[in-house]
Amino acid sequence: MRLDIVRLLGCTSRRAFDVDDSGRVLAGSDESGSVQLAEIAGGEVSALTALPGAVSGRYLPGERAVVVQHDTDGDERSQLSLLTLDVPRTGPATMRDLRPLVHDSRYVHRLLDVLPGRVVYATNRRNGVDFDVVVRSATSGAEEVVYDRGGMVLEAASSPDGRYLAVTVPAEKPLSDQIILVDTMPVTADEEVTELTDADAHARHTGVRWLPDASALVVTTNLDRDRTGVARIDPRTGERRWLVTSDEHDLTGWLAPDGSTLLVQANVEGAARLALHDAATGAVRRDVRLPGDGWCTYPLPAPVWSPNSRFAALSYSSTATPGDALLLDSGGEVRALTDSAAQLGSARPVPPTAHRVPTPDGEQVPCFVYAPENPPPDVAGSSVLFVHGGPEAQSVQAFNPIVQALVDQGHTVLVPNVRGSTGYGKRWYSADDVRRRLSAVDDLAALHDWLPSLGLDPSRAALWGGSYGGYMVLAGLAFQPERWAAGVDIVGISSLLTFLENTAAYRRAHREREYGSLRDDADFLREASPLTRADAISAPLFVLHGANDPRVPLSEAEQLAQAVRAKGIECELLVYADEGHGLAKRVNRLDAYPRALAFLLRHLRR
Repeated sequence: MRLDIVRLLGCTSRRAFDVDDSGRVLAGSDESGSVQLAEIAGGEVSALTALPGAVSGRYLPGERAVVVQHDTDGDERSQLSLLTLDVPRTGPATMRDLRPLVHDSRYVHRLLDVLPGRVVYATNRRNGVDFDVVVRSATSGAEEVVYDRGGMVLEAASSPDGRYLAVTVPAEKPLSDQIILVDTMPVTADEEVTELTDADAHARHTGVRWLPDASALVVTTNLDRDRTGVARIDPRTGERRWLVTSDEHDLTGWLAPDGSTLLVQANVEGAARLALHDAATGAVRRDVRLPGDGWCTYPLPAPVWSPNSRFAALSYSSTATPGDALLLDSGGEVRALTDSAAQLGSARPVPPTAHRVPTPDGEQVPCFVYAPENPPPDVAGSSVLFVHGGPEAQSVQAFNPIVQALVDQGHTVLVPNVRGSTGYGKRWYSADDVRRRLSAVDDLAALHDWLPSLGLDPSRAALWGGSYGGYMVLAGLAFQPERWAAGVDIVGISSLLTFLENTAAYRRAHREREYGSLRDDADFLREASPLTRADAISAPLFVLHGANDPRVPLSEAEQLAQAVRAKGIECELLVYADEGHGLAKRVNRLDAYPRALAFLLRHLRR
């Protein structure tokens, strides 16, 4: 049975957003064509929302209610509403059924946490750039601004007694976070703020949670290490004590609310290995057996514990599993709540093999290879490099309809984690920062040079990528025009200079740490931009973009298409009026991706 693109895109996947004390799971389901909320309980999946765009949400603790986060056509100006679940309805809730909590479509309001009767959210409504942290009563609407010191707030965790708020904000170096502790009830009239970690430290700090007695924070970090581990941080002194570490793998930890248990993930070649640990000592209690060999946590939501620490809800995907919600109990037993693999019938997606590809400067690029078993003779030997976005992201061993559809056509697909990718330590994800950007582009050339070792034809190799991966596609075509036969660019950056000038104001400072600043690095930003070398592009190009993209503005696609077409090079540009940074709606994916696949097939056949 074939796994063609229409069938693959038609598969429903589910992800876990939250779980309550009884084990009911709030899930995201794309059965309707975009991610909507559903509840999984007693073996039944009940649709909760039918909103125009993709949504996410959390249960309001202790109540039969959900805080719903939604935007308009992918504009990422998220709004917050309340959905009451114990009100009879004839079908899923529409906008008329939601009670507005925080609505002002000019600004972003991002849900950070839910507390009994209250929501904690970040908003840039003060000046459109900086994010403040606000605690709002879900009943009275009374609000308290608990942090307004500027920056893009990434996480916020309230201490059990409500007195302190731990906030993570971007630090000075790329892909680094700083933890700030705010005393929301200071003895003096002035708000007291403590920097628990240094602003100039090159380290990540994520998954911040409090112990129940507020004696420590439990954090995933790589401070003074190459690999991330899980540590306790004293909120009074900032002193750090490691709980779980590994010199081989990045670890991520999620603390149960009662402070007794840590769920720890080891990132092993883009697949997860889970274990329950004692939160006091870090000792392993029990390994957690997942249904298969891979578990995708990006871009799916992270695991979440129920308030009583009895359950954890997980989002699971493997190369043969589109996406399921799992329920983990505190004893370590896992139960699959959905069975998305059944949609594939007897067909089995092609699994990858893992490789390390050598580069001229002595590095090795991690790469997954998906090879067709019996490719058509006129397609055999062709290849597509599928480059992830970010750049601070990782290609993992998860279900990917595009990759499987390309393999179904007969192409061998290479999915690399070039310099700048996470999952392989701090040194690797820092190897493309600022003026080292083109080192990642050089990795594309190394991958191309490696193709003959797989028996592939280097003259029939193409590039596919989205967001930063789209930049890599365009950079490959512009800086290495002799190597690539075609490219598919999805919401990609054509000029690092104009991207930073035109991206949403609240994102600019955040992204300048990674790419370089307009003030100090304009010369290099121009030099490293595909648009600057558009005259060198000779391969046909297929470009997809959303009209409402706040991250990479549509102008990035338009200016590149204009420059390429001026040379007489084939460049098809598809723009979707109801999309943002990527294609969130199945109807648009079903329109765009078959056309992109047909484009590649036409240019990669013998």
